[in-house]
Amino acid sequence: MNAKIFIISILLVLTIYLIFKPNTEAPESMSHTTAAYGTWSSPITAASIFEASDNVSYLMVANNQLYFVESKASANGKNILFKLNQKNTAVQLTSNEVSVRSRVHEYGGRPFLVDGDDIYYSQFSDQKLYRLSKNSPPEAITSKGLRYMECILDQKNNRLICVREDHRGIGEPINTLVAINLSEVNDETILFEGTDFVSAPHLSPDGKSVAFITWSHPNMPWDDTQLRVINFRENASVERVVEIPQSGNVSIKQPHYSKDGTLYFIADFENWWTLYRIDKLSEQQNKPQKVLDKNIEINSYGIEDNDYAIIAYSQEGLDHIARVNLTTGEMTNIGDAFSSADSISVANDTVYFRASTPSSGNAIYQLTANHYEKIYQPSGPVIAKHLLSVPQPIEFPTGINEIAYGFYYPPQNNDYSGAKNTLPPLIVKVHGGPVGATDSSLQPGIQFWTSRGFAVFDVNHRGSTGYGRTFRKKLYPNWGIVDVEDASNGVKWLAAEGFIDGDKVAIRGGSAGGYTTLAALAFQTVFKAGTSYYGISDLGILAGDTHKFESRYLDQLIGPYPEMKSVYDQRSPINSVENITAPLLLFQGLDDKVVPPNQSELIFNALKDNCIDTAYITFEGEGHGFRQPANNIKALNSELSFYGQVFGFVPAGNIEAVQLIKCQSK
Repeated sequence: MNAKIFIISILLVLTIYLIFKPNTEAPESMSHTTAAYGTWSSPITAASIFEASDNVSYLMVANNQLYFVESKASANGKNILFKLNQKNTAVQLTSNEVSVRSRVHEYGGRPFLVDGDDIYYSQFSDQKLYRLSKNSPPEAITSKGLRYMECILDQKNNRLICVREDHRGIGEPINTLVAINLSEVNDETILFEGTDFVSAPHLSPDGKSVAFITWSHPNMPWDDTQLRVINFRENASVERVVEIPQSGNVSIKQPHYSKDGTLYFIADFENWWTLYRIDKLSEQQNKPQKVLDKNIEINSYGIEDNDYAIIAYSQEGLDHIARVNLTTGEMTNIGDAFSSADSISVANDTVYFRASTPSSGNAIYQLTANHYEKIYQPSGPVIAKHLLSVPQPIEFPTGINEIAYGFYYPPQNNDYSGAKNTLPPLIVKVHGGPVGATDSSLQPGIQFWTSRGFAVFDVNHRGSTGYGRTFRKKLYPNWGIVDVEDASNGVKWLAAEGFIDGDKVAIRGGSAGGYTTLAALAFQTVFKAGTSYYGISDLGILAGDTHKFESRYLDQLIGPYPEMKSVYDQRSPINSVENITAPLLLFQGLDDKVVPPNQSELIFNALKDNCIDTAYITFEGEGHGFRQPANNIKALNSELSFYGQVFGFVPAGNIEAVQLIKCQSK
């Protein structure tokens, strides 16, 4: 047989195999139904999303093992502490009755620390620090009225060094860096005070110094922070505090000492959050040296040894894991890109990190040498391939010769197609922050909509994180303008491209995204419905009502108050409520300290008076963001019912109708 005949024979055999090979994937329905968008039946229900939707956070290596917090739906949304054993099986360490969660800055930070067989954790209910020792019940070691986060162990001096927030007095709580004596209950020493905020302490390998971050009003930690170092005397008292030199406003974060005592940190001196170091602190306070010179945003890093670091970074809407030579600055990507990647945690011979993809939510990965694998996936809904809407990254024109970004999710359900000559309705999703960001991670809540025939546009408006400091600062002092403009222009671009029905567009968002939702309804005519989760309707009232962490945030987003009260009034949706003609659905946690319930109540009552269809649903025991599965299920089903009523369709399934308050004719 000559070579030509041999090749033809091989191709023929391969063709026959591909035609007749058995199908090992789950069978898809052979029927294909034409139905109006929004009415499609889907197995992705609100209950399937929230009754078993867990999440992992705060990865930390101790005892050469990985510890982490997992939010458990089965524990009614409580945070439970786990560790991975040698078989990568999760071992539960705290009770389902306890939520391991700090409320420092209201949003919290890492709420636990491991010291040998002892675990220290912040209990959400009373915010005390507890010590959990082997074969012993948890023991409170701090007093009522104090909150703690990001504790580190100072083994040499038998103490914890923690960020503390003191709520015992009148007025704003006081943030300090404190040492907690582990030999005596309620014995604490303030190591640093005088700035409005403190975070991220890290102890040097010799125990003689601790690096940490500070900032003060009106700045936020992504605006202007300072890196400081405390040098200790032999008796563990403070000898001096050194501030690392910086020129102008710069955001510094995540200080970390390597084993040789070099201090590393992330900073955006030149637009991008990248890696810097200071070799030796001296009286001359050496100038920071850039380690990595690339236009990327580093989210997290860990020092493998004195020569290399593992980083997680963002670039053009995707996240990557890479190894960096700390001497040459050479960077080598490892594996494929992720939707998100962070929480780098280094053990003796391996590295752990958290990551997600468009088909998988947050999971724990293990990196050994140049190979990583997923080793722990928390419980959550599995989206069948024929139902999975794959996000399409887009960029679109906005402003004056500017660009904004987002992810477009087309309707996806192989059992259905939309009616002929029709286009899908669109839901615009606005992230919180407002300088947060969205990514292409699997979000079952989005797949809930797309599998029913909706398109979803998840927007990263100007001001979103991940595109450099210059892009992030475009929101200052333009909140309520550029975010609304970008959400609207994204819709117009999608409609012009023929993706969506421009006459059936809803907008939804929570917190800052809730404000953008309300502002879009008040100042634009693009949207035909809106859903606000604990959104802001009156900026002036919020300036005096919100918690310390964000109490001066509006100074940056809009301007100083009350000096610029007229601008606050102009941009408050409540003051332009007569412009809102689209129906509005409102959700609110009654224990919310960040955006108090009065913000939703104000706009709800005004809409009733103006004869605009509306509904206001509240949840007791919920704060800023809902954690209890039953409440999230009710909210999502109510939202589906709401859009059905607004856009004139009946949702599939047994969905309880949300009761809209209709106009009462006078």
